[in-house]
Amino acid sequence: MRKRRTRGPGPSYGTVLAAVTAALFATLVTPAGAEPERVPPPVRESRPVYSYADAVRESVWVDTGLDGDGDGRVDRVAVDIVRPREPAAAGRKVPVIMDASPYYACCGRGNEGQKKTYDAEGNPVGLPLFYDNYFVPRGYAFLAVDLAGTSRSDGCNDVGGRFDVQSAKAVVDWLNGRARGYASRTGDTPARATAWSTGHVGMIGKSWDGTIANGVAATGVEELKTIVPIGAISSWYDYFHSQGAPLYDANPSWLSDYVNAPGARDRCDAVQERIAGSTPYSGDWTPAWTERDYVEDADKVRASVFVVHGQQDLNVRAGQFGRWWDALAAHGVERKIWLSQTGHVDPFDFRRADWVRTLHRWFDHYLLGHENGIDREPVADVERAPDLWTTDRQWPPSTTRSTTLRPAPGTPTTPGALGRTPAPPGSTATFTDDRSLGELDWAARIDGPTPEKAGFVTRTLSRDLRISGASKVVVTAIPTTTSAHLSAVLVDLGPDTIRDYAAAGEGISTLAERSCWGASTPGDSACFKETVPRTTDVAFTVISRGWADLGTWADPHRGRRLVPGKAYALALHLAPTDHVVPAGHRLALIVAGTDRDLLDPPSTTPTLTLDLSRTWARLPLVGGRSAFDRATTGPAPAASTPVTGPPPSGSAPPAAVTGPRLPAPGPAVRQGTADRADAPALPASAGPRGAAR
Repeated sequence: MRKRRTRGPGPSYGTVLAAVTAALFATLVTPAGAEPERVPPPVRESRPVYSYADAVRESVWVDTGLDGDGDGRVDRVAVDIVRPREPAAAGRKVPVIMDASPYYACCGRGNEGQKKTYDAEGNPVGLPLFYDNYFVPRGYAFLAVDLAGTSRSDGCNDVGGRFDVQSAKAVVDWLNGRARGYASRTGDTPARATAWSTGHVGMIGKSWDGTIANGVAATGVEELKTIVPIGAISSWYDYFHSQGAPLYDANPSWLSDYVNAPGARDRCDAVQERIAGSTPYSGDWTPAWTERDYVEDADKVRASVFVVHGQQDLNVRAGQFGRWWDALAAHGVERKIWLSQTGHVDPFDFRRADWVRTLHRWFDHYLLGHENGIDREPVADVERAPDLWTTDRQWPPSTTRSTTLRPAPGTPTTPGALGRTPAPPGSTATFTDDRSLGELDWAARIDGPTPEKAGFVTRTLSRDLRISGASKVVVTAIPTTTSAHLSAVLVDLGPDTIRDYAAAGEGISTLAERSCWGASTPGDSACFKETVPRTTDVAFTVISRGWADLGTWADPHRGRRLVPGKAYALALHLAPTDHVVPAGHRLALIVAGTDRDLLDPPSTTPTLTLDLSRTWARLPLVGGRSAFDRATTGPAPAASTPVTGPPPSGSAPPAAVTGPRLPAPGPAVRQGTADRADAPALPASAGPRGAAR
């Protein structure tokens, strides 16, 4: 399908007259036979013309139409609103930017853990993040929605299920007059938005918040014009499992308990028991996972989608945006993407000025209808090195081709080879699952055979080789036990300086200095701590990862007990990436068992033998097979020092990553000075505003 573009009000009479006059003058002075000079249309941009200090701040409770906690009453979700006062007074309506979150009370949002604050009457005073400070003066309303069961909302949170998604969709319906809103949580005084809202909504948010944006878009609600999911989930099954193999604590019920308000914890036991019972640790697919898989409903999406994801996000892994991106493309949805080198980090904290400028233009186009050209610009921005970005007209690039690479056996002292020549029949590689080791251990030992992995390496590259998209590794494996988990990892072997995605901050360091983005009030600062890249020097870089339970070889939705000694063929799907392996480096494929800290081990300790003649990798290479051939022939730069020894200090995956990032409150720091024209300095009495997930 093709999206319908929303247009705002047309240009004024004076603007039209000026354009016509200029065009006529150009025609009169242009020599005969020459093309008259085209007059470009004026670029429109919303400006901070409304008072943030005088903005309307109110709370509304919206009926969801559900009774999640079973108390016999329809649940109401709390909606805190900041909107400019002047448009409504003049009879004009404004569009809405909305962040629906379970975190506003329990954990906070943003790099400084900000939570909502209220005055003595319960009216909102301070809302997290910069969206209200920046966009309300520019003619938008900002809505911060508490998901069901969280903060001031009724009901129970159900971790991406119907209660979660309906919490936010009901608000879109309310903005368009299809749902009921009230001035209080229990009262009957109606509250309506149709007098001040155009009904057009853009949803945004990081992690769980962005996940809800994906879920609401997948309902097909028409007035949702755009979503901006940041490090967001598109399938909750793939958050807790990977092809049947459990990742972390593979049951979502504890997350519901974590974010639910104290009162909801007492009344929502039945909901949590239902979640636990319907999402088994075994990794078998159930209807509960279908309910939480938004990719399957990508054909319903009417909104444009601006995806932001960290390629080294080990919390919401990069595979979450990959299937979503491809499904949206298949249905003609307008898309844009930023891929960073960070972990689970908001772009406001790794590319702040460019992010605010780009987001401003994005919302102006899709919510106000301004023809500013953002829909005709390159689709993809990719971070190549810390703070070094490139662009692509489409992603993956049009010249990307799936290219088959094949492993070959090594020697007793060298790793296997990776190239395009098939291994001879009967060639094998054997390893034993060692749950005490992980991908960085394997990569650090790549140049010597070790018992816990099978490694295969190209020759030193003579040219750069770009991988762009999702890879697949097909293995034929013979286990010695009745259960086995497999990991496949692509590694760039060579020295580099990267964002230290595994350290605190996941690729950023937070400074004491602040910059300001919008207008401030004594209770709501527009000034936020600055960040800089946190980098580390490495001998290798993990490019992409994939995990699977070998027991899902016949059915990806259900695992089976293995027969020791029998060969099984299985395809491992690796997360999408965009990485250039430079000339002078080598590309490695590693196949192993449990990836420590990222994958739970199987119930046994298997030894697996790979049939190399029936094992291969399909990589999305820009330039395809010919690019690989050129990169692996001809004189190569001097090879880098062989990789030996333990992983680089500080580059190991987080030891305990559980669920969407949990809060870690930071110390208070001094308030900085405003440095934006539309952001007055914050009074000294105003404190810092929060560190979030």
